[in-house]
Amino acid sequence: MSERTPEPRARRRGRPGYDQETVLRRAIDLFNRQGYEATSVGDIAAELGLVKSAIYHHVPSKEHLLAAALDEALDGLSAAIDAATQRHGGAPAYDRLVAVVRESVQILAAHQPAVTLLLRVRGNSEVEQAALKRRREIDDKLATLVAEAAEEGYVRSDIPADLASRLLFGMVNSLIEWYRPDGPLGVDELADQVVEMAFEGLRTPPLRPGR
Repeated sequence: MSERTPEPRARRRGRPGYDQETVLRRAIDLFNRQGYEATSVGDIAAELGLVKSAIYHHVPSKEHLLAAALDEALDGLSAAIDAATQRHGGAPAYDRLVAVVRESVQILAAHQPAVTLLLRVRGNSEVEQAALKRRREIDDKLATLVAEAAEEGYVRSDIPADLASRLLFGMVNSLIEWYRPDGPLGVDELADQVVEMAFEGLRTPPLRPGR
């Protein structure tokens, strides 16, 4: 008596499968569109086509998603500034400062939604307060680097270092308002132009004698 080959079972239809990275990406987009406070776990579930309870199979809370997004934005900046302030290779502070500005542009372009969310936090929760504390620490380290470059004579010393650092990061952060990675301006070219503007300004080169 031959054994019957079992018929294939019909595939069960259940909730769509998402990994945590996809859930985070969609949540960040929703936070940026609606605002974090105005977005509920139910909204995130609806965005993914899930029932609300299914979200908790992926993440423990909405705050967990916010913390992950803010860490994403801050980790790259922290690494860049830490590397610059450790005086690797004995490079002048000016060279390290330029490298930080250039890398900050690249980090913003690579993580634009997360950086956008970071720039909108106001300290309304412990998660946001922790992110703002990390931002202040980055600002302080950049100001120290500006001060070192001024002591070396590479940048102006008549502008307070903390003001100069805020202006530098302000220029970089403003890119979230208009830069599009799929646009005609590549990120390397953008970084070069930001560095040129930050350290050379709009002043034209001096005219040669006789002109």
